[in-house]
Amino acid sequence: MAKKDKKTLPPSGAGLVRYFEEETKGPKLTPEQVVIMTVILAVLCIALRFTQ
Repeated sequence: MAKKDKKTLPPSGAGLVRYFEEETKGPKLTPEQVVIMTVILAVLCIALRFTQ
């Protein structure tokens, strides 16, 4: 009788997610800049709504 080959999978880190510190291309924005741009966009949308 032939022996059964017991194949095991490589360890997966027990389901833990690994985050890498790679820099991606694109603009670097601070949270304050995002909030300011959002407020400006909201004011612009409201202003355009009242001009129609």
